[in-house]
Amino acid sequence: ISEILQEELPHCRPAVLSGPNHAEEVGRLIPSATVVSARTKAVAEIVQDLFMTSFFRVYTNPDFLGVEISGALKNVIALGAGISDGLGYGDNTKAALMTRGLTEITRLGLKMGANPLTFAGLAGIGDLVVTCTSKHSRNRKLGIELGMGHKLQEILAEMRMVAEGVRTTRAAWQLAELHGVEMPITEQVYEVLFKLKNPCQAVEDLMKRGRRHEMEEIVPEKCQAW
Repeated sequence: ISEILQEELPHCRPAVLSGPNHAEEVGRLIPSATVVSARTKAVAEIVQDLFMTSFFRVYTNPDFLGVEISGALKNVIALGAGISDGLGYGDNTKAALMTRGLTEITRLGLKMGANPLTFAGLAGIGDLVVTCTSKHSRNRKLGIELGMGHKLQEILAEMRMVAEGVRTTRAAWQLAELHGVEMPITEQVYEVLFKLKNPCQAVEDLMKRGRRHEMEEIVPEKCQAW
């Protein structure tokens, strides 16, 4: 989004705010935390001061790209978590989806030039946890309906709010193809959404993948040794 803004409004100074911040809770003054990033430290600190309150804590992060990627792609994994819930799977399955989903997000972020530490912060794991588990999450709700066997277009027609993860899934799949990054969970969510793949088959295909090193392509090779 920031790249589009810069093209259309070259003199603007965009900032991005992202984190585990469901509006329903922020509006009730429930203690929350978020992160803001901008092209310059000065702009980030201006936004930080504007939003900081006694119940809403704002941190700054110079990794503009990483914060944007985290905020967008967590919705794809939330769809997957919802599908898991709709299929009746348990906490183990959801934890695996969230953890490996974060690995996919980090992998793509690294390829695009983001800081891997961002994905361990509020915009990364923080937002991912709340979006995959909360009753407020629109993307999780949509995933639940898909897991229960309902059709995408029927679900969207009945929803009163936008589930941005649907379009984001297509964009994430395209980015993975463009950058040559393996994102198996994203790929399976894409196939469920746009190729009418059976969700049970998608889970089975994920579980039957070949053996892998957990930290492959995420940490330096020297840190992977036994």
